[in-house]
Amino acid sequence: MPRIQLENITKYYNHEKRLIPAVKDINLVIEPRDFVFVTGSSGAGKSTLLQLIASEITPDEGKIYFDHIEYNAKRTFLRKPKKDGIGYVSQLSHLMRKRTITENLMMVARMKTGFRKERPHERIEKALKMVGLPDAGRFYPVELSQGECRRVELARAILNRPSVLILDELTANLDEDTIWDLFHLISEINRMGTTVIMATHAKNFVNIMRKRVITLVAGEIFGDVQKGRYGDVVKQQPPL
Repeated sequence: MPRIQLENITKYYNHEKRLIPAVKDINLVIEPRDFVFVTGSSGAGKSTLLQLIASEITPDEGKIYFDHIEYNAKRTFLRKPKKDGIGYVSQLSHLMRKRTITENLMMVARMKTGFRKERPHERIEKALKMVGLPDAGRFYPVELSQGECRRVELARAILNRPSVLILDELTANLDEDTIWDLFHLISEINRMGTTVIMATHAKNFVNIMRKRVITLVAGEIFGDVQKGRYGDVVKQQPPL
């Protein structure tokens, strides 16, 4: 299982011809099988941080290591079939409207070989069953609810059994029952050995689960607490 390390990571964006840091001087280590919540207000840099870890974008400064090997735009080994990979769900839906759910997932299933006992269709059926949508394959995205589409995107992310699962606001705008079901599923995926990194505003659920909580403020890490609650900054020191 991989160890992820970020060293002095900074990523800028252009705003009115000025370079503004979306994240700044991030130093972070995520150990194998860790479960990390990334919290903070809108614009704090959560999505940028997750995109950097997922290798969707590259840092302007600093280095990112995956199992002690640096990766960047020219070294996209995370995408290669023989390497442990990353499953990533962004805030925006990437489901193609004119393709059925099975067709959407088939595009990902065919990217990875090495499943000798399972054909792509079998893996798709298994992934959809895991997210509670065993019969969704024949439908088009427009025929599903928003919550069901997010479940499909989670199915796509876990389809090739990644070692790291990165989720950006997967539960946004969903009802509490759906959120709770998704958290149960993600916890089970983590229990089976997958590292989970999840940005969320679901305060109540973060507080119940008591996992590692990283809080971003203005693009910098303001808190990093094991078994934390939403908004925790530092561990309380025991009285002397």
